Amino acid sequence: MAAEKNAFVWNDPFLIEDQLSEDERMVRDGAAAFAADKLAPRIEEAYADEKTDPSIFREMGEAGLLGITIP
Repeated sequence: MAAEKNAFVWNDPFLIEDQLSEDERMVRDGAAAFAADKLAPRIEEAYADEKTDPSIFREMGEAGLLGITIP
């Protein structure tokens, strides 16, 4: 009899979600929210103009995304 295999999880193929602590999930969710709210609206124009708005780094720092230490 062949060993039964678990179904492949397409949206999390490495099962990262199961390996993250609650704190790590909070960091991930905060970074995703920042990217959606602050980066996504600017990305097309920045890419087309080949420019980076320096203020984005200040905003990332204020959001705690620069120099972050993850336990």
